Amino acid sequence: MDMKDSGSVILTAYHSFTPSRIHLVDENYAAPLSPRHALFGRKVQYQGLSRMSSVGAMPPERSPSRDSQDSMEDYWSEVKNIQEDCQGSGEEAMERGSIDEAELEEAWLHEAGLSTLVSGALGEGPAEALLSTLTRSQTAMVKKRLDNYTQTMRKRNKQPMRHVRDVFNTPDSSPVDPLPPPLSPSGQIAPKLPHRTPTRAVPSSPVFQSAEETCVSEFDPEEYILSFDVPYSDAGTGHRKGKGCQDCQRIRKDDKDLPTFQIVKPKLGLTRVYDLSSEDMKKIGYFALIELTTFYDGLGIELRRNRVVRSKTRESGIFGVPLTTLLENDQKKLPGSRVPLVFRKLLSKLEQTGLQTEGILRVPGSASRVKQLRQELESKFYADGFDWEQVRHNDAAGLLKMFIRELPQPLLTLQHLPAFSAAQNISSPKHQIQALHLLIMLLPEANRDTLKALLEFLRKVVANEEKNRMSMWNVAMIVAPNLFTVRGKKAQEEEMVGAAGAAHMVRLLITHQDLLWTVPCFLIWHVRKMSEASAHKKTPSSDKSKRRLLRRRHTEREKERSELTDLRDGVIRVHAPQHAKVSMAIQLDSKTKARDVMARFDYENGRGTLSTNRKQKQFLFEVGGNLGERCLDPETPLLNVYRANPQCEWVLKQRTT
Repeated sequence: MDMKDSGSVILTAYHSFTPSRIHLVDENYAAPLSPRHALFGRKVQYQGLSRMSSVGAMPPERSPSRDSQDSMEDYWSEVKNIQEDCQGSGEEAMERGSIDEAELEEAWLHEAGLSTLVSGALGEGPAEALLSTLTRSQTAMVKKRLDNYTQTMRKRNKQPMRHVRDVFNTPDSSPVDPLPPPLSPSGQIAPKLPHRTPTRAVPSSPVFQSAEETCVSEFDPEEYILSFDVPYSDAGTGHRKGKGCQDCQRIRKDDKDLPTFQIVKPKLGLTRVYDLSSEDMKKIGYFALIELTTFYDGLGIELRRNRVVRSKTRESGIFGVPLTTLLENDQKKLPGSRVPLVFRKLLSKLEQTGLQTEGILRVPGSASRVKQLRQELESKFYADGFDWEQVRHNDAAGLLKMFIRELPQPLLTLQHLPAFSAAQNISSPKHQIQALHLLIMLLPEANRDTLKALLEFLRKVVANEEKNRMSMWNVAMIVAPNLFTVRGKKAQEEEMVGAAGAAHMVRLLITHQDLLWTVPCFLIWHVRKMSEASAHKKTPSSDKSKRRLLRRRHTEREKERSELTDLRDGVIRVHAPQHAKVSMAIQLDSKTKARDVMARFDYENGRGTLSTNRKQKQFLFEVGGNLGERCLDPETPLLNVYRANPQCEWVLKQRTT
């Protein structure tokens, strides 16, 4: 099938730009995002870590396409290998217990950036600005969480201290005092959500709704239109109101293949996780959690958390060390490291010697050699004394899986692992991908970067299937027990229930990783509106600061007047501090893209020829205004960005990673 108007989009992990794997479509045309992969054969109701409950959500039907998919042999063989490796290792079991309702809601509000609702200081911090951007259903979810918290605190504070007359059973005719208002942990009255009519999160640029409405009926039922402009929780509205969901109704029992996804081209260009600043991604996490909870609630899935008994973790070494600690140590040696050096080295070793080896990942290495290599890595890696030539590819695969399993917290994080598992209970493949998409946005930076590096490698393994005999299904079955680690008293029971579901989730992660590492436009819209609301909410605290603010506003108005002509004409000034020509005014039109500006600077500074220094390639950034910083995809239409963020600066510079 020929492509029309498909964007050249590159998604990165710790690598630089690579050939595009995401195909974009406009209103009139859509092309499949990824090849179809056969689903495995058995109907399994996956309950994850038994901390999730699903109401009315049934797993999708699966049909076999290969004989190997009828067997869970690879999965249970890997589980057996894991159990043998863990024997005598002294590994502490991760205890999980029920969590108090108030503690649960408080933790959720804190992770959603709404901790001030609990502390009672609503006027302080970003909570009020954040709330002003939420959709109606998102606001209802926050209110539900806050109500649960206040009701639990009311019950907790209901019983007063016993009076002396109660001890001696003295009759008391005094009236009973009414219940006190709910208290926050700080002893203050818990605040109520401000009364407002929430605005619907409509992006600043038009949404291709016509594309979704007209294209769905024209394509095969296994192909889905996926738009990043509309909140995913909007699809759950029909579920909440008892209406049918169009995507869920399209599921057929005889579907044999995974669906393909056709991505509607965003008006403001694609944004990858690594294109945004850390501060912006932190805000993305706030909205992703609220959106995920609202989305799951609409689908009838309740989010639960587990209590973790924290134990002491290692501060040095390789195995069993937290990812953040490893990265802190690595950055002393190699500044800017986003993935642990030992993890990258193991992946590199496997790529060099093992991609075409039959049974790579499946065939275990020698247990004694792996144990010895582990000890040598612990003592010699950071001293640059470890001999990588002695490492066989099967031993490297064993070390890689051991590294993942022995992390103090799961790579998918303990708090979000149940949500990853529960995604298997969603009947619609489209909703499954949307759930995984939001979960990837929620992962801590170190976990997300390390997971992406792993998935990139696994995709290369599958690409060499003809030589290594490792299909997507084989790889998923072997990796799943290492990613979906279950520890504790009910570990074996939970693994039995969730085996096939965990493997299916791994397959989705490998197949759609480029899509999943793209930031949804509606989440960026929330961040933009939150920044604008925060800017308007800032008020001076003294007469002196008021005068200073008035002078600053006067200066800003004068600056706006001086730039008004450029604003009307669509002229931007691009700053390029590392170029010979450090600044350039550029007239925008509807066809101007970021790559045009990049090429213009290369041409001007190269005196008619493109710059030959490809190692120092620079990209156009949107800086400030209603967003911290965003590296623009080369295919981004600049006029749309200009209208969405008129106060931003345009800077041409190198990427930080």
